[in-house]
Amino acid sequence: MIDIAVHNLTKFFVIGENLLEGLSFEVQEGECVAILGRNGCGKTTLFKILTGEMDYDDGEIYVNPNKKLGLISQIPQFPEGWTVEEVLRSAYLPLLRTKERMNALEQEMAFGGTDAQLREYDSLVNRFQSGGGYDMDVDTDKVCNGLGITKAQRAQPFASLSGGEKTRMNLARLLLEKTDILLLDEPTNHLDLRSVEWLESYINTIKSTVLVISHDRYFLDRVADRVVEIVDGHSEFYSGNYSFYIEEKQARFNLQLKQYEQEQAKLKQLGYTVERMKGWGINNRTLYRRAMSIQHRMERIKKTEKPKTEKTMKATFGEKEFSGDVVFKTRDMAKSYGERTLFSGVELRVEGGERIALLGDNGTGKTTFIKCLLGEEDCSGKIQFGPTVKWGYLPQIIHFDHPERSLYDTMLYEKNCTPQMARDRLGSFLFQGEDVFKQVGNLSGGEQSRLRLCMLMDEKINFLILDEPTNHLDIASREWVEAAIEEFEGVLLFVSHDRYFIEKFAERIWVLEDGIIKDYRCDYKKYRAIIEHEAMAKPAAPSEPKVKKEKPKGGTKEIDKLVRRLEREIEKQEQVIAKLDEAIELASADYQELARLLAEKENEENNLLELMEQWEAAQE
Repeated sequence: MIDIAVHNLTKFFVIGENLLEGLSFEVQEGECVAILGRNGCGKTTLFKILTGEMDYDDGEIYVNPNKKLGLISQIPQFPEGWTVEEVLRSAYLPLLRTKERMNALEQEMAFGGTDAQLREYDSLVNRFQSGGGYDMDVDTDKVCNGLGITKAQRAQPFASLSGGEKTRMNLARLLLEKTDILLLDEPTNHLDLRSVEWLESYINTIKSTVLVISHDRYFLDRVADRVVEIVDGHSEFYSGNYSFYIEEKQARFNLQLKQYEQEQAKLKQLGYTVERMKGWGINNRTLYRRAMSIQHRMERIKKTEKPKTEKTMKATFGEKEFSGDVVFKTRDMAKSYGERTLFSGVELRVEGGERIALLGDNGTGKTTFIKCLLGEEDCSGKIQFGPTVKWGYLPQIIHFDHPERSLYDTMLYEKNCTPQMARDRLGSFLFQGEDVFKQVGNLSGGEQSRLRLCMLMDEKINFLILDEPTNHLDIASREWVEAAIEEFEGVLLFVSHDRYFIEKFAERIWVLEDGIIKDYRCDYKKYRAIIEHEAMAKPAAPSEPKVKKEKPKGGTKEIDKLVRRLEREIEKQEQVIAKLDEAIELASADYQELARLLAEKENEENNLLELMEQWEAAQE
């Protein structure tokens, strides 16, 4: 069954310049399709068209009308003062309304109900159970734990969260809604490694149809069934995951280039023949007609278009020579905010040429650690750098002191360039033509990262520190940055959730967890193997020992009161179980309801047993 069909979709913002032109593809039920393409090619616009948020100029769009569709980047307006918990619970609004009606009917039928009320109540109970009403709390905890949403965050006002946190909470809400068609626009941007891995597992187990825009190559490899790439407004199809797409794209490029070169060689040879025959045919009409026939045939040949090679950045980091052994070392380094300790007792030593990944869940203090290391924040302990160390830093949140300046002026003023040097350096980072006169404050996140890298590249450094360097960059830009880093021979310290990037560069792993930094002197693959081995070797958590009931303290009167209170509670509990027995008899033909009632009875019988044990202890 087709869930989404796009046929000859056209969308333009400037007349004569189509963003999407004749875009066509289909998505079958239950598929996970990756939508790829350079930044600005129209991926997010496509998602907005599918949800109806944006109109289009031509073509046809079909979205299965019987399916519920949700877009992660669309954050609804919630009532003022709502907490995160209330936002998450809004995923269950239909079930909660059903529960309210059930409660109202229970009160109405407290002293006997009509047949109509009983039928309505029975229908509501079935609807509530089949919709997962009895699993709401368990499902909410499961999704929150998977996405790293803490109990403290669930109690916060939703309006107080950052944009990234709101996006993460909205992703959780969409997952709880069990949306039939999920449109995920960069879902991993605000997730740590643990949460990304959980999301991969979740997508692979649900039955929903998923369209995902992502630049996380590991993520795409694990979730995508196939790829639709948007190129010059058109769609190109690849029937596999990201790794298949890369290999197939290169194979298609090679084949097209070969066909183009063969055609050009053939056309060149025919052209040479035509010219000679025309020369010979000055006095020979037969040869001249044959030459013209060949020329007409050349014009009718369907020519293969020369495959385009993408422009690449020509950038390398300027390097300063490093002398000595130690780049930096720390002793008893610690940082706290009030009663909360981010890290303490940090003892590290870094030598020349090392490449280190700093990993950890969101909020553990990775960025704070880097800022402490560079002196941007105070901390206790000692940090000592080698005498010839010069560092360069790309922060996670890019800030420019003068956002009103153009890119060109920023380079002139901040890097003390000549006009030609500024143009050349911006051009090497693909800022060309009128782009150099854009205001810095109007750039996208990816463009700001690219500009900051452009400014950083020329500095003579031997210690490079990167905090989430691939955030907001498309895949091509990530590859450019990686190519520049590969050429850099100094020390590299980086924070990243991009597993492809980590695996490519990390030769040493630092993990910030539970207030300490664990040091693994190995690459990422070996680190993962160590973690998996430790998890398998860890003994199962022992079951909690049964709490020994203390004998009640006090005199005879207190004991007598306790015994009487327990006897009253035991009597009430026996009545609850008796009512459940009656309900079980009535529900003998309804398997689902019967299963629920039997589970509830088992729970109530355990409560009764607990009360009996307390009564026996009091009697003794």
